Amino acid sequence: GAVEATAGAGAHGESGHQAMSLVAGLPAWGHALVVLGAIAAVLLGGHYLSRPLFRFIAESRLREIFTASALLLVIGIALLMTLVDLSPALGTFLAGVVLANSEFRHELESDIEPFKGILLGLFFITVGAGIDFGVLFSDFATVVGLTLGVMAVKGAVLFGLGRLFRLQSRDGWLLTLGLAQAGEFGFVLLSFSRQNHVIPADLASTLSLVVALSMLLTPALFILYDKLIGSRGATEAQDADAIEEQGTVVIAGIGRFGQIVNRLLVASGVRTVVLDHEAARVDTVRKFGIQSYFGDASRPELLHAAGIEHARVFVVAVDDRDRAVAMVEHVRRNYPQVKILARAFDVGHLYLLKQAGADVAVREVFDGSLVLGMDALKALGMHPFKVEKMARAFRRHDQAGLDELYELWDENPDYARNRAYLARAREHRETLKEMLDADRLQLHDRTDRGWTPPPKGYTDELES
Repeated sequence: GAVEATAGAGAHGESGHQAMSLVAGLPAWGHALVVLGAIAAVLLGGHYLSRPLFRFIAESRLREIFTASALLLVIGIALLMTLVDLSPALGTFLAGVVLANSEFRHELESDIEPFKGILLGLFFITVGAGIDFGVLFSDFATVVGLTLGVMAVKGAVLFGLGRLFRLQSRDGWLLTLGLAQAGEFGFVLLSFSRQNHVIPADLASTLSLVVALSMLLTPALFILYDKLIGSRGATEAQDADAIEEQGTVVIAGIGRFGQIVNRLLVASGVRTVVLDHEAARVDTVRKFGIQSYFGDASRPELLHAAGIEHARVFVVAVDDRDRAVAMVEHVRRNYPQVKILARAFDVGHLYLLKQAGADVAVREVFDGSLVLGMDALKALGMHPFKVEKMARAFRRHDQAGLDELYELWDENPDYARNRAYLARAREHRETLKEMLDADRLQLHDRTDRGWTPPPKGYTDELES
């Protein structure tokens, strides 16, 4: 009777599992199609459906809903993977990929930050609880040897990649020591392999110990890095400054570019709030009497503290291409009333900033190069009035060309493959000399006269 009851309970559990499975009873090819379809649905749906969902949530201005929606998305994808007989850990991995590629990743990272420590703690508790000490002590030398061997081989590969991509010595060692351990996704692969009888259970237990021990040794590698390598030139971490004022303009970056912008605005009576992520630079400019705050302007909470929602202009003057684009995307999406002015490194970066929502993007070397070219023409004996006139014509023609080429531009950095873009660029360059010759021979026109006087009271409006 007990055996029958046990068998009945087992049959009931198996039937319940089959009822919850989308692949129960399917042939092998059908099972494979359903699994591939589920993964494709997660990736494509996460790319195309998560954007309108999170955009709708962002309009509510409730950060708690952002957090709850992200967690619900993770749980839902993990459940879907369970329904197709895959590991729920694989589902959480795919959910992380979807969220990491979302345009709202910075807001999500900021909102989930308070839970990071708790979730990491739970993860490492489960890793420690899963260690089979019987297997460890029964074959201690083999397990330790495999662990050190895996870390040595992976570290050698990473160090070689660091040298190949010409990372600095400190950065190369940090890459090597920080990623030498076997990744946590190894647990997912081992569990999946064992469930599908790819490897025997005893080998899977040994390899799980290797993964866990390599992760256990990682903090020791970071300590070694700090003691032997990081201390040579590293500076101590510093908390962001408390921002005590708000202004009409928020400036991200107080380097050689941002300083000029800030000096002009302050001298014109405009209140500014300056943020920079390099503490040494902030300390330097403070010695010259320039008020600035240490902090990463890509963090939403710091922009909020700087009063971005009440500012009229946001100037992006950082020397990091990707962070600049991310800042523009964040401010344009969350504070559409703010006018965004951004520093671009080249034409490709200018187009990326424009695509992200910048109202004005300026190449950092364009004006300096144009002024130097004007001085060269003057040194050759050309009249300053003619030089000024030709420079204005050149600027107009260049701006018109940028607008035309933007219609043909794509994000692929290999311009040689964009034949339409190259053809239009060559055509634009050929018409430049013709236009300059025609403009040089023209007499005075309306653009050469002085500007119309500004209306009364415009300075009060600017300061407000």
